[in-house]
Amino acid sequence: MTSTLFRRGPDGFGHWANGPAGLGHRRLSIIDLAGGSQPMPNEDGTIWVTFNGEIYNEPALRKTLLGRGHKFQTLSDTECLVHLYEEHGPEFVEHLNGMFAFALWDIPRQRLVLARDRMGQKPLYWSQLKSGTLIFGSEPKALREHPESECELDRESLARYLFYEYLPYTNSIWKGVQKLRPGHLLVLENQAVTIRQFWQAPVGSKSKASELTTTETNLPGQFWQKFLSAVDCHSRADVPLGVFLSGGVDSSAVAAALVELQGPERVQTFSIGFEESSFDESSHARLVARHLGTKHHERIFRADTLIDLLPDLCQWLDEPFGDASLLPTHLLSKFAREQVTVALGGDGADELMAGYPTFTAEPWLVHFQNLPAQAQSAISAIVRRLPVRRSNFSLDFKAKQFLRGADACASLAHQRWLGSFSGSELAKVMAEPPQVRVEEELLRLLALETAGVQDEPTRRLIQYQSNYLPEDILFKVDRASMAASLEVRAPFLDSELVDWLAGLPYEVKRQGSHGKLLLKKALAGKLPMQIMNRPKKGFGIPVGQWLRGPLKGWMMDLLAPDRLNWQGLFDSKEVLRLVEQHLAGTNDHRKPIWTLMIFQIWYDQWINHRH
Repeated sequence: MTSTLFRRGPDGFGHWANGPAGLGHRRLSIIDLAGGSQPMPNEDGTIWVTFNGEIYNEPALRKTLLGRGHKFQTLSDTECLVHLYEEHGPEFVEHLNGMFAFALWDIPRQRLVLARDRMGQKPLYWSQLKSGTLIFGSEPKALREHPESECELDRESLARYLFYEYLPYTNSIWKGVQKLRPGHLLVLENQAVTIRQFWQAPVGSKSKASELTTTETNLPGQFWQKFLSAVDCHSRADVPLGVFLSGGVDSSAVAAALVELQGPERVQTFSIGFEESSFDESSHARLVARHLGTKHHERIFRADTLIDLLPDLCQWLDEPFGDASLLPTHLLSKFAREQVTVALGGDGADELMAGYPTFTAEPWLVHFQNLPAQAQSAISAIVRRLPVRRSNFSLDFKAKQFLRGADACASLAHQRWLGSFSGSELAKVMAEPPQVRVEEELLRLLALETAGVQDEPTRRLIQYQSNYLPEDILFKVDRASMAASLEVRAPFLDSELVDWLAGLPYEVKRQGSHGKLLLKKALAGKLPMQIMNRPKKGFGIPVGQWLRGPLKGWMMDLLAPDRLNWQGLFDSKEVLRLVEQHLAGTNDHRKPIWTLMIFQIWYDQWINHRH
């Protein structure tokens, strides 16, 4: 089971078994290179842990634990887990500021504790087999190696994948395999499994808004001090560390903070670029690096370098994942890994402070829905006739995506804008209509997540933070970086910073079309103006263009009617319609086609290959 995770931990491995329990570990050495081997025990060997991640407040925790008489054998942050558990039992997770997934075995109580960090930066999968045995791991491929594991494709989860482009909430693509959700704890004791939430983001109240705007509270200054503190503790490592620099506001903020803390000569920044101009951000990264004075590393690739990664992709990606930015993230990770073992990234800012273009689109949704039906039809007809452009995030693409959510409530509209297939499109493309109604399921789960929250914009932030952030953005970064044996940390997701930001009213984070307002105010004078004024731009790749060019043959093969009819999962006529319209240039179906292709590449590796 552990050998499947060798990319996550190439520096060492360990196994430990006692009675009914067995723990395994693959190590990527970051802190206490000599002494941090796992699984790791407490002083008397009664409590053992296997742990993936970093505990950023470990120095403070260690000091407290030493004061209470605990004896440490290593300098590793892993060891604080067993001692903290001795003090507090399973509730010790509430004291941790970090990214983590761990399994802890308590011999005297015969108790297993599994936990996943608050924001879901580190993955944790588990399954209870027919025999009652509970198995767990960082990735599903580890669970598949267990002799009792059945590993059958879950068709309902396939429907969810097509809707979201990733596997949401507790779902995996495999029947019987679940994800532990962020901020949750699983305890197995006396043959009973209990799962509970140990953390939920505090929510800002509307009443606070007027209080904050009328007083002289220096919120941008407070934010920057808290962010500096987060970057400082996230940069603790006994190995070389760098910063992913895209030239966007978020990654530039991380680089600026690290330069302020350490001086420019000690900060290494990394960016990649592409020869295709509408997808290339390298000039912006270069500008920031020059402005800050960092030691900058850059490499420009041809588009086909990304295509060359595709066959290898599903050897390490054991769940289908339709966010195409996974490829450049992996390429950047491989490039950075030539120089460093740890990188800081800018993930989380958009979800915490409403930075996505979808937040800009929402007021327009309200305007559109208030128009007379005739006007709505006229606008829709004009948008549908817009010619298809091939550049990244073109106007016609945005306008047509907007229409996909135009007849839905705001929560559902956001998901349709982000995803590949709507509920009605799913019913057409799947060979058998799914039993799960994905759109109804989403609204039901969101109602539970946001119970008691009256403020509509804050409900939307929770929607992004509870699902899109962990299961798309952080999943992507974790898999893409760990496949290159690189650890990526996200200072914006520091526990104290998240709590503080969540307690502020929405108006402080976003006003009108201006998202991440607080961050931008805090950065005033620290970055070039053209970086501050840049519109939000994802880490995109020219998928639409490739499908008409270098990927066309592969697309035709993977989505061939004969193959689809044999497979029995998709309606070959509907898929052929999408492909033909895309090739003719009458419609831009890049998202649904890419999502289907990635599934097929994954299917060949993990299902077809096994038969």
